[in-house]
This record gives sequence, C-alpha cells and structure tokens, in this order.
Amino acid sequence: MSKAVLAPLETIRTRMVVGVGSRHIGGSFVEIMEQNGWRGLWVGNTINMIRIIPTQAIELGTFEYVKRSMKGAQEKWREDGCPKIQLGNIKIELPLHLLSPVAIAGAAAGIAGTLMCHPLEVIKDRLTVDRVTYPSISIAFSKIWRTEGIGGLYSGLCPTLIGMLPYSTCYYFMYDTIKTSYCRLHKKKSLSRHELLIIGALTGLTASTISFPLEVARKRLMVGALQGKCPPHMIAALSEVIREEGLLGIYRGWGASCLKVMPNSGITWMFYEAWKDILLDDKDKDRD
Repeated sequence: MSKAVLAPLETIRTRMVVGVGSRHIGGSFVEIMEQNGWRGLWVGNTINMIRIIPTQAIELGTFEYVKRSMKGAQEKWREDGCPKIQLGNIKIELPLHLLSPVAIAGAAAGIAGTLMCHPLEVIKDRLTVDRVTYPSISIAFSKIWRTEGIGGLYSGLCPTLIGMLPYSTCYYFMYDTIKTSYCRLHKKKSLSRHELLIIGALTGLTASTISFPLEVARKRLMVGALQGKCPPHMIAALSEVIREEGLLGIYRGWGASCLKVMPNSGITWMFYEAWKDILLDDKDKDRD
C-alpha cells in the first residue's frame, strides 16, 4: 500500500540523489511530466512492488523472530550467567545481557532483507534513472547480467549494508522506544491508528536523517555505471559528492526523501500493527 501510493516521491527522490535533472523537488516533478507524462512518476513501480513484498516479509519476520529469541536468551543468561570466552588462564564474561534485543533484531532484519532482495533494488534504480537503456524489468536484468554479471546485480552491496545497519538499527529501535514511551506516558496498552501513523512517521524521519549520507553514496555506486564514472567504493563516492557540490551535497534529495520516508514509514507501521491485531485475535479465538 505504501509503495503504490508514494511511488512518485520515490521516483523524484532517486533522481535527485543520483544527480539526474533538477536539484529541486518541483523542478524534478516538472521534468518528469514533460519527458514521460504522469506515467513517468510511476517508472520502476512494478519492480518496486515485486521487491517490497519479499523485503518487508523477510525484514519484519526476522525482526520479530530475533527480538523474541534475544529476549529469551537474555532471561536465560540472567539466571545461568552470560557466555564466557577463555584467553589463556583468564575467563572473560561477555555482557550480552546488556544488548538491546530490539536494536540487534533491527540490524538483523536490515541485513537479511538486503541480502535477499538487493538485485531487485538495483534493477528498480536503473529503470528509474535511465528508461531508454532499461525499458523493462526483463531487459534490465538481461543487460546487467550480460554486461556486468552477478556483480552488477549486487553493485553497491557493501555501502548498502553499511548504510543499512545504522538505518535499520535506528529505525526499529526508535519505533519500539517511541511507542513504548508514549504508551507509558499516557498509560495506554494499545494505540489508535493515527497515533501509530505519527509515531511511524517520526521513526522514519529520524532514521533517514542519520543515515542519509550513506544512502547518497549507495545510490551513486549503484547507478554510476550509467554515467560512465562509477566510484570505486563508498568513501570515493562521498568524496566525489563533496568535491562537486560541497558538504550540503551529501544531503541532496533529503527533503524529497523525508516526504517519501515519513508517510511510507507511518503507513507501514500502521498496517503492520493492524494486521498483527487481526491475526493475533484470530489465534486467540481459535485457542478458545
């Protein structure tokens, strides 16, 4: 639902981040309309829909599983003691009980989703940036595979993982923290849909702002080959941006990103919590 509704903002954001066309949201919108009409705003949306279904399923499933496993393990460690490592005659106890299960689960969710679905992200970006060279999903996949091999489908994977770790960790941790704190402050056991929407939006804004420079580097690496000057690594990509556009360049497209990320995050968490309520209620009824 969130990807279908917000596809135009994703298209504008991707163009601005990789340096294609206007540097302003309004100018980029006008350029797309002039070149491709309103359909151009949904360029790459099919692959985006194909990508988001397994990505969100893997991420949210991994998040819930790892979070519950970590909480169970920490309870056991508190009773039996934490794991120890032997270094010669010295035993060192690992204070794993101090780790946040939500933060660990968030990092694991981001890594799992990225590893499984990164090729679809690469194809989506190619379709968004250069529709002439890559007119369809099948042609884009064929060209990337033929000219760049499996490495092309996983281009930009390292900066993606590096950028995903702080984003995903912060994203899930902030959501859980804000939600829990809000419930305690207002003495609530559950939140309304509009409250979940607002909390989800604030979560997306915070996480996106922290990790945005890494997102700029990632996009540059993923589509750099289209312009014939692909940076060799993430640091080089960031240096290139700073050299060409100054420090503000690493936040180019941040406004468009926030316009997309905030409603996307809000809608995602609202629907996720709604479906959890429905499915858990059904399970409780079945048990009764």
